[in-house]
Formats: sequence, C-alpha cells, structure tokens
Amino acid sequence: MRLLLLALFADFTRNRAPVERRPRDERGFTLTELMVVLFIVGLLATVVLINVLPSQDRAMVTKARADIATLEQAMEQYRLDNLTYPNAADGLAALRAAPAGLADPSRYRPGGYVRSLPEDPWGRPYQLAVPGQNGAPFSVYSLGADGAPGGENENADIYGSEG
Repeated sequence: MRLLLLALFADFTRNRAPVERRPRDERGFTLTELMVVLFIVGLLATVVLINVLPSQDRAMVTKARADIATLEQAMEQYRLDNLTYPNAADGLAALRAAPAGLADPSRYRPGGYVRSLPEDPWGRPYQLAVPGQNGAPFSVYSLGADGAPGGENENADIYGSEG
C-alpha cells in the first residue's frame, strides 16, 4: 500500500511545475501592516483638516474686507465725480451704470467705477446702507456666512472702514 501511495504521489508531483518559495523579505505586505498605514494616514489627514478649516473661514472674512474696501473706494470716486453718494434705492449697482435720477449724467465716469460687482465669499451680493453706521454717509457690508443680519464669529456681519 505504501508503495502504491508513493508511486501515485511521484506521478502527481512529476506533472506539476515546481513551486518557488520567495524569501521572507520579498513577500508583500500583510493585511495588518496595510491597516496600520491606513490608520496613520487617516489620523494625519484629520489633524491637517482640523488646522486648515479655520484658516479658510479667516480667509473668507479677509476677502470680504478687501472687496468692501474696493467698493468703498469706488463709492468715494463716485462722490468726487457726482458730488453725492448713490442713494439706497440705486444701491451698489450705481457703481456699474449711471442711475436714472443722476443730476448731471455727463459727470458719470464712462464704464462705471468697478468692472463688476463682486459677490461676497459666500455667494451673496454686498449690501449698501445709506446713511451708514455711526454717522457715516454710507456702509458697505456683507451679512457673513449665515446670510442673516447680526450673528457672531464667522456669522457676524462684516463692515468696512466707513461702517
């Protein structure tokens, strides 16, 4: 019986290609090693996101302040040319095209005072209040991240130097 088994095994192994064993240092990664690496990458990504997201909020507020400063300068140029600020009904659109009720349309700068009216970083138009806050002749402002008057932190309204 034993001879029969040896004969069958010898016949079986004769028809098969030899299996090469790779040395231990040439084998692939184990599932455990891959899971550890994925965990570490996820942990690092979380730390980076926690530190970067507040920077985005600050950057959006900074951009809104820069846009408001540009619009305030355009309002001053409008006043120098037309001897008055645009009224609340005309709004910031008066910086792009001459309003209908302008006393002397020939004084209005050809092409307007801004190339285009920017939107705030949250995709809403900037607001104009006439008269402005604290006795200012006007206030250009953004309603902040929440788009509603008032608010705190990133939801607070953002006023320029005139407001």
